[in-house]
Amino acid sequence: MLKTSGYAAPAAKAPLAPLSFERRDPKPHDLLIDIKYCGICHTDVHQVRDEWGGAVFPMVPGHEIVGLVAQVGTGVSKFKIGDRVGVGCFVDSCRVCDHCKANLEQYCTTGTTYTYNSLEQDKKTVTQGGYSDKIVVDENYVLRVPDNLPLDAAAPLLCAGITLYSPLMHWKAGPGKKVAIVGLGGLGHMGVKIAHALGADVTVLSHSLKKQADGKRLGADRFYATSDPETFAKLKGSFDLIVCTVGTGIDWNRYLELLKMDATMVVVGLPEERVPLAAGVLIGMRRNLAGSQIGGIKETQDMLDFCGRHNIVSDIEIIPMRMVNEAYDRVVKSDVRYRFVIDMASLKGA
Repeated sequence: MLKTSGYAAPAAKAPLAPLSFERRDPKPHDLLIDIKYCGICHTDVHQVRDEWGGAVFPMVPGHEIVGLVAQVGTGVSKFKIGDRVGVGCFVDSCRVCDHCKANLEQYCTTGTTYTYNSLEQDKKTVTQGGYSDKIVVDENYVLRVPDNLPLDAAAPLLCAGITLYSPLMHWKAGPGKKVAIVGLGGLGHMGVKIAHALGADVTVLSHSLKKQADGKRLGADRFYATSDPETFAKLKGSFDLIVCTVGTGIDWNRYLELLKMDATMVVVGLPEERVPLAAGVLIGMRRNLAGSQIGGIKETQDMLDFCGRHNIVSDIEIIPMRMVNEAYDRVVKSDVRYRFVIDMASLKGA
């Protein structure tokens, strides 16, 4: 077993603190990765505070992981020592269901193994995530990070990037399509960058105009405040695709009315409460309401390669590990532009 240093939540809602734990020795198809950076996702906060239920403690969060390959198993063929790699939201799946065979491992019918707070495929071992100095992952669930992308700013692509890339690609955002991104946070700012690079006409729908300058800098063609009632009247029937990134209980009905006929609103944010839905807004213009969850390994690699070609990374604020609890509070307040990334070199002095 490999001795590992990390930061963990010892119990629900408890502050994260140093933890020494063990990871498995690399199997024939495993990579040992020295973690250099790990992004902070709002999901980490939800899990650590057990806001979704079912959390197992102690918990080492983190699923936006980048680093260097330090060791390869005897059967590894895809990577070599020193390669720049990433690990995203999951580290295994059943590999035999129809979804896994279709490169949609995130929808594995028998249970995806998430990077932390999840059971391995043996249904016995609980996974621990990237707020740590090293991780062991099967090569088939590891991504290659393009050489031109800085590792620190590339880390959030492993979650925020693929979470927006997947629906934008699935619903064919591109030239001639009007796309609206609801919310300009960690997810939304990646949606603006990717949709712009795809050639779509991009609008940001944000509560206020405070981030308007940022939105335009990131690639938005237009920016509207949803706190202004005139926004919904002016934009009614405007969009081919809306991607909703917010995790609060906004009125989806108002946003659905902004869609053209046969257009789609995709939800990627996860509100804690149920959102009421009026059937009329769907029926009247044959509109669609859909959801999307990250992407499979193949699509995530496609996303990284796309970002490499277009020089797309996340806007980040790098922090030392000792500031992680403060960062969590700031994430809840939306006080970050636009993603915190932990420098794992700081773990030694934390």
